[in-house]
Amino acid sequence: MALSGPEVEKQVPAEPRPGRKLQSWWSLAFCLCFYGFMSQMRPGESFITPYLLGPDKNFTQKQVTNEITPVLSYSYLAVLVPVFLLTDYLRYKPVLLLQGLSYVSVWLLLLFGSSVLHMQFMEFFFSITMAARIAYSSYIFSLVPPACYQRMAGYSRASVLLGVFTSSVLGQLLVTVGRIPFSTLNYISLAFLTFSLVLTLFLKRPKRSLFFNRGAPACAGASPSELDRMNLGQVQPTGGKPGQLPASWRDSALAHMLRELGHTARLPQLRLWSLWWVFNSAGYYLIVYYVHILWNVVNPTTDTTRVYNGGADAASTLLGAITSFAAGFVKIRWALWAKLIIAVVTVLQAGLIFLMYKTSNIWLCYSAFVLFRGSHQLLVPIATFQIASSLSQELRALVFGVNTFLATVLKTIITLVVSDKRGLGLPVRSQVPACDGSWLTWQPSVSSVEGSGEWSSWA
Repeated sequence: MALSGPEVEKQVPAEPRPGRKLQSWWSLAFCLCFYGFMSQMRPGESFITPYLLGPDKNFTQKQVTNEITPVLSYSYLAVLVPVFLLTDYLRYKPVLLLQGLSYVSVWLLLLFGSSVLHMQFMEFFFSITMAARIAYSSYIFSLVPPACYQRMAGYSRASVLLGVFTSSVLGQLLVTVGRIPFSTLNYISLAFLTFSLVLTLFLKRPKRSLFFNRGAPACAGASPSELDRMNLGQVQPTGGKPGQLPASWRDSALAHMLRELGHTARLPQLRLWSLWWVFNSAGYYLIVYYVHILWNVVNPTTDTTRVYNGGADAASTLLGAITSFAAGFVKIRWALWAKLIIAVVTVLQAGLIFLMYKTSNIWLCYSAFVLFRGSHQLLVPIATFQIASSLSQELRALVFGVNTFLATVLKTIITLVVSDKRGLGLPVRSQVPACDGSWLTWQPSVSSVEGSGEWSSWA
């Protein structure tokens, strides 16, 4: 699937030339990064749980844990695939608009909703914003030349992380130093999100996308995609519009992609990191969903200036950015050491989860979460590279989509059984065995991956 040698050298696009094109590229990069930064400015997000449990909304902890929060997992599973397909079919920008409208809806419901049903709708709209995050990451690559992909990925990720960090720090300062109530903080978040929605209206809409709107090659010498190469000999002239391919060709190409996916699934290293992705992501997001409720249990203060959720989120974001950056410089034989490193990090994460759910010291709980999030972010870029390194662009998107969907299914099952009032309906402290289990129970699956003889082909 991957080309090598002279073919690749022929097809690698040139760097942007000095002059107007280079200036245009930098202007586009700045606009995309500024939008990515502003879309993360939600200073009230770290304080949503204490806001719901406080005098402003006065929900009970049981309502938030067992009736409101589980809706996020269910609705995310329901909207994930449709939003993924619409993102490509509508060419990104409409889904970014949908994300902006959903964010505004979330904060309008937070501010003016008064019932459990209103908060459940709030979680539904929040799940749309989560599913639509793929639109931004895909959108940036549809507008810049391939030679700039690596730099643009770094810039966009940095802008998003900087936005999350700035938002968390701003929220903490406004609460602790400015003594601003949570309701006012949510109005400030709504103002930022409204501005971000307005910015979306000025974003350029791409003419092409990965699957549905392929169009003609952008320029001569551009590297053909996997879909182009799969059925190159099957494309017949038609009376359709230039650049459009017959439906039968698309169908056969996608069928070929599924067969290729079956072949790549036999690679031990791909299975290993995909297993890690599915189980670790499911447990990670369960912790992220419920940790703010846990913090309120550990530190049930009525003094809002002594709630440091924003500081903990900012510190964990900063550590995650540092570990993600550092992961790019780790040079080891992953085919030889991958199992050991995954096992060590997994056991460390399980220990940190256990500490979070057992301690009565809020600072120890905050610190454990910061380390937990940092350790997860350390392996994410490594797993991304290990999975994507030998796959084409289309297969890469398909594999990550399947992994994310399976992780969402697993997370939803755990939520239904453990958290939902229709299941066990456990309080947040009693959910630790399920969260730890999502890490520790998958380790025997790793042992079933074939030995180092096959791994050496992925080294």
